Amino acid sequence: MPPTNPARRRALTDAAIELLASSGVHGLTHRAVEKAADVPPGTASNYFRSREALLVAAAERIAELHHADTGQAIKQPATLVDLLTESLLTAATTQRTRYLAIFELQLEAARRPALASALAALQDTASLVTAAHHDELGLAIPREKVSAMIALYGGALFTLVSAPPEHVSRDVVRNTAEVIVHGCLPPATASRDPGSAR
Repeated sequence: MPPTNPARRRALTDAAIELLASSGVHGLTHRAVEKAADVPPGTASNYFRSREALLVAAAERIAELHHADTGQAIKQPATLVDLLTESLLTAATTQRTRYLAIFELQLEAARRPALASALAALQDTASLVTAAHHDELGLAIPREKVSAMIALYGGALFTLVSAPPEHVSRDVVRNTAEVIVHGCLPPATASRDPGSAR
């Protein structure tokens, strides 16, 4: 049975996240994680028996951190556009490492069915958590639209996080958030069926 020291496990997964961001999936090994976390040899393999288990644990840690940040953010009065703006801006700046790591994992999942399955489960949980946050905020967003909003957020996240940091500004991020929430059309035409135009 793997050790159950939560602080040590977090230290190992946090080190794994840093390595994923700096060195990619191929730079992530048990030994590299142990060195980055400054723990004795063999520690990482005691907690994560395989490299795949280490990858899954890193993904789970990223999801945990993301949901914790979101849970704190919704405690402050703000519009959905404001919340998305702050979330995307933080992800692309101060938390960039975290999200570079998850994109590395998502690409690797295309070649690893077990990792793909774990990420799909995390995505299902994200949908439920997001819907619950919408309820807390009193937003009337239909449940069937939540996955589409998460997909748009994820695409925006990838674009911003993978862009050169100097290209990311609050104005750019806010414009993106407004499109996610309100669409691309001006308010006067947003409700009109584009197919009806002649």
